Amino acid sequence: MTDPTSAAETAESTSEPIKTPDIPNVISLRELLEAGVHLGHRTKRWNPKMRRYIYGERNRVHIIDLRKTLTLFNKACNTVTNLVARGGSVLFVGTKRQAQDVVRDEAERADMHAVTNRWLGGTLTNFKTIQGTVDRMRQIETMRSDGTFESLVKKERLRLEKEYARLEKFVGGIKEMTSLPAVIFVIDPNKDAIAVAEANKLGITLVALIDTNGDPDLVDLPIPGNDDAIRSIQLVTRKVADACIEGMKRRRETVRSGGAEGAAAASGPMVEVTRRPRTSGGRDRTKQSQAKSKRKPAEKKEKDN
Repeated sequence: MTDPTSAAETAESTSEPIKTPDIPNVISLRELLEAGVHLGHRTKRWNPKMRRYIYGERNRVHIIDLRKTLTLFNKACNTVTNLVARGGSVLFVGTKRQAQDVVRDEAERADMHAVTNRWLGGTLTNFKTIQGTVDRMRQIETMRSDGTFESLVKKERLRLEKEYARLEKFVGGIKEMTSLPAVIFVIDPNKDAIAVAEANKLGITLVALIDTNGDPDLVDLPIPGNDDAIRSIQLVTRKVADACIEGMKRRRETVRSGGAEGAAAASGPMVEVTRRPRTSGGRDRTKQSQAKSKRKPAEKKEKDN
């Protein structure tokens, strides 16, 4: 069995080889240790696919290797910064009770989107329908502001207030999301398995804080760590939000320095759709088929006679 403190100290003492010039460090091993990121689940609840991220065990609890967590954490934050700088957005997902407030606050601070209640199936794969729900919520907001509510009877106002509260609960965090996000950050992929499945289906970059009972193969950029402790969730979510803020800063600098070219670069890659020109061949074939259909009844009459 391995002492978690000694494991973390060993990781901190050997942290020099894992630093790379391409990926700057956004967090230190001591911060991870103090937040309890190294504490995993009980050994009987583990997923064997997480074996490569586990340092050892103590008192039947797995200890996560913070050296690997640090490397993957820096890589994930660097990816988030680059994608946001190119014009993408980040969707924060944390429906666990201890993660809801943290995820909501950090997403608002970074001016990003968040889902903190139940994930509605089809939020990404059926995005147009979800946008219709968001439009309904905005319609009620407009009725509030333009004085339409005052002309309604009390029963109707209560019904609309109840409907608005429900919409705000489930889609309030994504009402400003007019397109699919470039990155989805998830706290505990096991809890939000539907969100993970939709992201993988659409090819959206997935970053997740994953514990020893998760499946890292479902995540593009896994961050091995404790996904139950509030301090661990706060630390990881805050750093991801900082990466979003840094990406927004770079985007604004690119737009200011490059003018129109910078704006085009910051808005992401442009996709050119080419359509084949219409030819008269289709119309000629249509006329031929119509003439042929007119000849058939005449030929039939001649045969009958």
